[in-house]
Amino acid sequence: MLEHIRQSLEIIAAKHRTRALRAVEMRPGGRLVRGGRELLDFSSNDYLGLAQHPLLVERSANYVRQHGAGAGASRLITGTSALHLDIEEKVAAFKGTEAALLFATGWQANAAAIPALAKAAKGTVIFADKLVHNSIHAGLRGSTAEVQFYDHDDYDHLNALLQEHASAPARLIVTESVFSMDGDRADLPRLNALAAQHDALLYVDEAHATGVLGKGGAGLTADHPGAQIVMGTFSKALGGFGAYIACPAVVREYLVNMCAGLIFTTAPPPAMLGAMDAALELVPGMDEERAHLGALGDRLRAVLQDLGYDTLGSTTQIVPLVVGPEADALALGEHLLESGIAALPIRPPTVPKGTSRIRFALRSTLGEDNIDTVLAAVAAWKKS
Repeated sequence: MLEHIRQSLEIIAAKHRTRALRAVEMRPGGRLVRGGRELLDFSSNDYLGLAQHPLLVERSANYVRQHGAGAGASRLITGTSALHLDIEEKVAAFKGTEAALLFATGWQANAAAIPALAKAAKGTVIFADKLVHNSIHAGLRGSTAEVQFYDHDDYDHLNALLQEHASAPARLIVTESVFSMDGDRADLPRLNALAAQHDALLYVDEAHATGVLGKGGAGLTADHPGAQIVMGTFSKALGGFGAYIACPAVVREYLVNMCAGLIFTTAPPPAMLGAMDAALELVPGMDEERAHLGALGDRLRAVLQDLGYDTLGSTTQIVPLVVGPEADALALGEHLLESGIAALPIRPPTVPKGTSRIRFALRSTLGEDNIDTVLAAVAAWKKS
């Protein structure tokens, strides 16, 4: 078996797809230290700079001092505390839903909740955008439902598939609101209309919209209500760790009884809950940071497009620069590192073959001068 593992690694290396873990230390002001060098951070998902915010750090530490390091058990045994229930109530209020349920990670939430939902009706058909996150694909693979993929953001295709499966006893539409690799958005009003027209349940992953977009940073579903089930994370713009599903009370009760990823997992520990609580307090009042973040994205996209690069319809804080071959993405990534910029390449299988890219993840703690630094480095590489 080990020989097969070695051969698999050789195949990965030949395709320029080898990955490795490298130690990084986050620093204030949109910077990090890697290999002893301080770099501008254009790769982290800490979109509002909350990961090192004093209130999150203080409240997380206080929760540990007051309540201990661990939760002690899974939620259905003795792991549920008043702290968990309090955060879930605050998430529901933040998202404007009847209820909410905490999960350890966004990956776990998608991978566990989707198969559980599919079990509710034998013969369920799930309709998913082709570019949904790996965690959603894991949930789809783990479900017993028939899965139909519609072309990315192609709602005529989705409508045709829904019509084709009109006799299915239950239908579930799954999408991201902001797509994590392309930085573009789903058309939620259209999806809401299609879900209502075809009596389908709409499940929206708001991992990259939570905190950044929508009224008070509550995500795009806050501006376009209609999705019955919304997943979001605390590990990106909210600066901490963990995830939630905001939903009707009946869905929460169902997941508590049927979602293996919740039932058989130790509950989130107090440190996570403290950071969650602080983030939920801060984020609604960060409109200025959100506006600044949006302006940074607009400027970066505009100049990259002027330089001839495809940014894949991005309209958010995620700005892809598509270069195509894996080797070219690696070369540009190294050039940026040499220029003092951490903007790491994304390659297949994370993105489709031939679309390797640098994925710029912007932060409100960066300034216009930092965008100028990136653009100058990209322009220099293009000339070389």
